[in-house]
Amino acid sequence: MAEHEEGAGSVIESVVEKIQEKLHHEDSSSSSDSDDDKKKPSVSSAVYRLFGRKQPVHNVLGGGKPADIFLWRNKKISAGMLGGVTVVWLLFEWLGYHLLTLVCHFLILVLAILFLWSNATSFINKAPPKIPEVHIPEDVVVNLARGLRFELNRAFALLHEVALGRDLKKFLGVIAGLWILSVVGSWCNFLTLFYIAFVTLHTVPVLYEKYEDQIDSAAEKAGIEIKKQYAVFDAKVLSKIPKGPLKEKKF
Repeated sequence: MAEHEEGAGSVIESVVEKIQEKLHHEDSSSSSDSDDDKKKPSVSSAVYRLFGRKQPVHNVLGGGKPADIFLWRNKKISAGMLGGVTVVWLLFEWLGYHLLTLVCHFLILVLAILFLWSNATSFINKAPPKIPEVHIPEDVVVNLARGLRFELNRAFALLHEVALGRDLKKFLGVIAGLWILSVVGSWCNFLTLFYIAFVTLHTVPVLYEKYEDQIDSAAEKAGIEIKKQYAVFDAKVLSKIPKGPLKEKKF
């Protein structure tokens, strides 16, 4: 009897030892895996994004319904807006319409149709049309004004910094951008320029989101090449421009 109890006790002890060894092995393997994960560099942090972008394209465009329209989340709304703006542009450019004339003719047509429809329902024993009341939400106008104010302040701050002569690279970039705008403005009027910008907003973001990796890779290579060419230009031209000593202002 005593020998049987001793054998059972030894079996239990061996089982407990095996369980402890297994748990210790799992803990050591999990800790080593976690250490390896910490040592591995983050792949996403090393990926180059155009203009140093750290957020998805949807968030860069402001999120919400405007970003959904630009990225064609709802194809009917996006296609409707693009088609409507295209029709308006064709009316102005091809038919020679003026803005006030177009608005008045559109209102005349809509009011005449609704007026005749409302009066015709009494003769055919049908309910009159339900015409919704249109109200412009205050928060939409306030947010739009705030966004416009923010962008204008950024533009003024950039022009102020360039005018102080602190950054030659920004100065050259602003001059090149203004020159390109002047050339484009000489080719077309303001309405056509607005239409081009509207079409660009409805095509470029969605194409960039679809081919994001390929575009970022090409942009990275182009950026490296531009930096090399700028370094050569700086060494051969800019560094040889004489600079006078800075004079301290006396108060």
